[in-house]
Amino acid sequence: QERLVESGGGLVQAGESLTLSCRFSGSYGTINAAGWYRQPPGNERELIATITRDGGTDYADSVKGRFSISRDNAKNTVYLQMNRLNAEDTAVYFCTAGGLSGAGYYPNSRWGQGIQVTVSS
Repeated sequence: QERLVESGGGLVQAGESLTLSCRFSGSYGTINAAGWYRQPPGNERELIATITRDGGTDYADSVKGRFSISRDNAKNTVYLQMNRLNAEDTAVYFCTAGGLSGAGYYPNSRWGQGIQVTVSS
């Protein structure tokens, strides 16, 4: 059975930091690539950060320089360190396991319930 556990959200003030975690277990095995998405209120879900098995990373322009994705392969866990948060970062955040193709990252895992991150200005 596949299991994906997301954690670490909450309410913070602008300028503060948060770290999100996503642990894959069960039949996921060792994940290949992974990605973090977010869905702001009233907007579509967007991909904001990806990481390959070897640690290669990529970011959306909206978070580049402020967010950092990392992974601990021994724990099969992916993290998203979010710094200098602002009100525009308020969203529900989701993690996925996935792969990479010529078109970029694609998710191939279930979607979790997501993590609410609220930034007050």
